[in-house]
Amino acid sequence: MSGVAPTPEGITNPPIDELLTHTSSKYALVIYAAKRARQINAYYGQLAEGLLEHVGPLVETAAQEKPLSIALREINDGLLTAEPAS
Repeated sequence: MSGVAPTPEGITNPPIDELLTHTSSKYALVIYAAKRARQINAYYGQLAEGLLEHVGPLVETAAQEKPLSIALREINDGLLTAEPAS
């Protein structure tokens, strides 16, 4: 087999070490990314109904890209701000 393997996306891109610089712990990162992924998923679900209660992806997305991958890229690009729970 010859050729170049595609660059992996998702949990390996962006690297976990870069993502951890944006949160206080790996547990906070998981919750942060999961909440944003749910918002993105809800946004896509509402598009068909014509409702726009949630903000869509803030980065360029590829077809069939998973909401969690989108959320992780948004976090890594510094497009989201995490607020501590009260």
